[in-house]
Amino acid sequence: MIKASVMYPNSPNARFDMKYYLDSHMPMVTSALADACLKAEVEKGVAGGTPGAEAPFVAIANLYFDSLESFQQAFAPNAKAFAEDIPNYTDIVAQIQISEIQG
Repeated sequence: MIKASVMYPNSPNARFDMKYYLDSHMPMVTSALADACLKAEVEKGVAGGTPGAEAPFVAIANLYFDSLESFQQAFAPNAKAFAEDIPNYTDIVAQIQISEIQG
């Protein structure tokens, strides 16, 4: 199984509209990816690893796929539409990692 993580780094002036992300962006993404996306979840950063520390990420979206190939085939035709929606909810440059689930 493959997990695609889209991580939005936190910074003092970061803009992130969680309501838009949850109500508009993620439904658009999961609809476009259709059955290739087995599961999607969104995490909202609330704290860092030590008391009083800020969360290193404002939000993280995790999308699960059977394989790297199924992710790539579903994502590639929709990448432009996904990217064009980004200014509607954030000015953060996301970090993306594709991982293979090991256990």
